[in-house]
Amino acid sequence: MNDLLGVVDWSRALFALTAMYHWLFVPLTIGLSVIVAIMETIYVRRGDKRWLAVTKFWMTLFGINFACGVATGIILEFEFGTNWSNYSWFVGDIFGAPLAIEGILAFFMEATFVAVMFFGWNKVSTRFHLASTWLTALGVSLSALWILVANAWMQNPVGMEFDPSQMRNVMTDFVQVAFNPVAINKFFHAVFSGWVLASVFVIGVASWMLWKRRNAEAMRMSLKVASWFGLAGIVLTFYTGDGSAVQVARVQPMKLAAMEALYEGKPGQELVCFGFVNPDKKPGDGLPAVNCEVSIPYGLSVLANHDAGAFVPGIDDLIAGRYITQNGDTVNTVSYAERITMGKKARQALRDFGAAEKKGDRQGMELARAELKANYKYFGYGYMSSPEEAVPPVALTFYSFRIMVIAGGFLLLLFMFVLFATYRKVSLLEKSWLHWLGIFSIPVVWICSEAGWVVAEVGRQPWTIQDLLPRNAAISSISAGSVQATFWVFTAIFTALLIAEISIMLRYINKTSKANLLP
Repeated sequence: MNDLLGVVDWSRALFALTAMYHWLFVPLTIGLSVIVAIMETIYVRRGDKRWLAVTKFWMTLFGINFACGVATGIILEFEFGTNWSNYSWFVGDIFGAPLAIEGILAFFMEATFVAVMFFGWNKVSTRFHLASTWLTALGVSLSALWILVANAWMQNPVGMEFDPSQMRNVMTDFVQVAFNPVAINKFFHAVFSGWVLASVFVIGVASWMLWKRRNAEAMRMSLKVASWFGLAGIVLTFYTGDGSAVQVARVQPMKLAAMEALYEGKPGQELVCFGFVNPDKKPGDGLPAVNCEVSIPYGLSVLANHDAGAFVPGIDDLIAGRYITQNGDTVNTVSYAERITMGKKARQALRDFGAAEKKGDRQGMELARAELKANYKYFGYGYMSSPEEAVPPVALTFYSFRIMVIAGGFLLLLFMFVLFATYRKVSLLEKSWLHWLGIFSIPVVWICSEAGWVVAEVGRQPWTIQDLLPRNAAISSISAGSVQATFWVFTAIFTALLIAEISIMLRYINKTSKANLLP
């Protein structure tokens, strides 16, 4: 048992390590590809060679980051087979289909046109090169789309049916999987957040150049594009974030409860702006969940349901299967204890089906199949011994959500201020404090981006597939020691890769700053 727990914990740590390192590169690739395309479009429309020089500068930084993102992404996909083979088998062709499309369509599209983008300046026409740059940006976003379709299916499994003969889920409706509302919202939220991150990156690098008093004109041109693009990105990120809250309330209410450290819900639920999670709080103990709380009245009801009077269930409500109407009437739904019972029935029915199939007992197979179908919705709960096991880490989810929102608010103000300085108060661009503000914003936006993924993934624990497969049933049959060794090896490799990328970028930026970038 201890080795099993070790395999689960170390496999989770390894996947989290790979995913978070990978996400250092992905949003910059998504956003910077569009910024480069916008700059090249300005060059083609105006015929101004200065914009060509600026485009090539940022395109080189895009290329450095693109290569590092590909390396970490490939490793991430391999881990599904090496560390999570039970999961890979259980999801059948559902999870594999979007990843296959991503590799065949999006990745090859990126690889084809990125070559033209970098090496075709004097080999193809100006407009064909511009089209290649935009198609590269489109390919990057399409790559993110199919990966997020796969991830969204884990959060909201749709378009499938469990086949006991194969002991796996099979896809019944590809359209439902591809257009999963969680996937669509998650895709746009991720892409727009990539716009924000890349814009802040451009502002930060430009601020450093301005602080050094080098290539000031080129950097002011870059700031105009980045501030407009970033402002559009942050507004759209907030909008899709609102959509994410609605989807989470609908399909993952326990995640929403953990985000708010909410145990006892009520109609007209307030939204916690600030507070400290009580580390001793347990479900049903009656202790306060958040200390020093500062809240917005009705805020969570509006956020989750767009209705100030709506009931938002807390952790205790969900465990008890309790729902309260706006009239104050209590309605009983399926409690977590009942879900565990139904899950165990589903698991037993699956075993009965296998035994009947082995004997050639058709009637027994049909009876077991019917019992499995009736209880399959909560199949994953059958691996649990108590309802409390279905509660995610509340404190980490709660604080990560607030870090993301606070950092997002800071970035909104940053874009507005840089726009003001660029168009109305150009003299501000010579102030050292503004330069340092731009440089400081670079780590802030990455922290914001990573915090968002922590909320999304930690908040859905303990599930690999929501309600169907917990993490302890999804792992491979390997030793904890081998996973632990891999974790430390990958830590060293990924850290070296990150250091190499930063070093190469800094050398290139420093080299460019010493020369006259504009013709």
